[in-house]
Amino acid sequence: MRQERAFLVGLDYRPSRRDSRLTSGVQAARDAASPSRPTSQPKFSAEESLEELRDLAISAGAEIVGEILQHRDKPDPATLIGKGKLEEIAGAAASSDADLLLFDHDLTASQQRNIEKVVNARVIDRTQLILDIFATHARTREGQLQVELAQLEYMLPRLAGRGIEMSQLGGGIGTRGPGETQLETDRRKINRRIRHLQQQIENVRRIRSQQRQRRESVPVATVALVGYTNAGKSTLFNALTKATVLESPRMFATLDPTLRSVALPSKRKILLSDTVGFIRNLPHTLVSSFRATLEEVQRAALIVHVSDASSPLSAEQDAQVDEVLKELEVANKPTLHVKNKVDLLPSKQRDSLRDDAATVHVSAVKGIGLTTLLDRIDQVLSEDAPSRVRLHIPQKEGKALAMLEARARIYAREYKDGAVELEAEIPESLARKLKTWLVS
Repeated sequence: MRQERAFLVGLDYRPSRRDSRLTSGVQAARDAASPSRPTSQPKFSAEESLEELRDLAISAGAEIVGEILQHRDKPDPATLIGKGKLEEIAGAAASSDADLLLFDHDLTASQQRNIEKVVNARVIDRTQLILDIFATHARTREGQLQVELAQLEYMLPRLAGRGIEMSQLGGGIGTRGPGETQLETDRRKINRRIRHLQQQIENVRRIRSQQRQRRESVPVATVALVGYTNAGKSTLFNALTKATVLESPRMFATLDPTLRSVALPSKRKILLSDTVGFIRNLPHTLVSSFRATLEEVQRAALIVHVSDASSPLSAEQDAQVDEVLKELEVANKPTLHVKNKVDLLPSKQRDSLRDDAATVHVSAVKGIGLTTLLDRIDQVLSEDAPSRVRLHIPQKEGKALAMLEARARIYAREYKDGAVELEAEIPESLARKLKTWLVS
């Protein structure tokens, strides 16, 4: 099957001097009203945003045949980019034989229709492209339900007068997912389907909640890996758990949450959770649809924020992840920052890196820094906290001694009169089981 040919359209809004003065005045007033708020947050430039759109398009399976970045004072209400620029883009897209135009911006239904009339090709905005990638990568029933719900909620307000895009039944970027026959033309059917999906997802949440309650009855903390898409979360997850979760340079390769057990240096067990990657302006429909999945983040004892240390946009990506964590109301949870992919940095820069209480530098691919990371997780977690104790256990108590070997850090051992005297670091749950032999 031939790769679809995509033409990318980026937009850079630069307010006029007067607008800029007004904006800066309003911003200054806001900053004065809330001085604790940071005065500047890293921002993606228009060029960097277009580069990210390029990566998204490639992840969706497109071949990039051209791109244009337009600078404007403000968006055009009818076509977003203005009549003159639209005709120029239509000519460029036609000459490169493009199948679709991808806009690095959200389009209203009327803007999409107006653009399609001129370019005579399918037109897809950034949100629709992300939804399409999610539809491609959803493997489990739960993931498919969540993606379909997000697509239908996106589609519903855009039903009236859908043009070329909706006449393409099946096949192609932006058309994968819930089916393209009568869903688009019957609002009642879509609403009914949305209610059905919400009910099924609620069932998933209930089952997940029951599983979580069973897990929480045993003192095992959950640690959630979060981060920008393609930061290397799944590679790190596999390196720590010896699992075989899909590792891919494509964006949003992981949609379905995976839990695996990991033994910490103190021999405490934790559950490590791999989650969906975040992205700039993550569509709100996706955040709400994936709430059942993201509950693992909300209930985690510790959040491990994984960044791509080799990316020039690392600070901007971190700021976007922080925004999503705020939306999930977990910004105040204990968090450990992991800078991944340090093996891709120049040796001089890599040698200058220093870990601290909140940050660990690792390479999941090369196995660099993983022991330090597990040590740091061990120090931060308060669940089932370990303590150093002395024990006097009769040698005939084989079961108790086996539990100690499996779940404790033993520092000293001495055999006396048919008993074993030990000095060990043991978790609280084990101390309760062995309290008969604890030496005060």
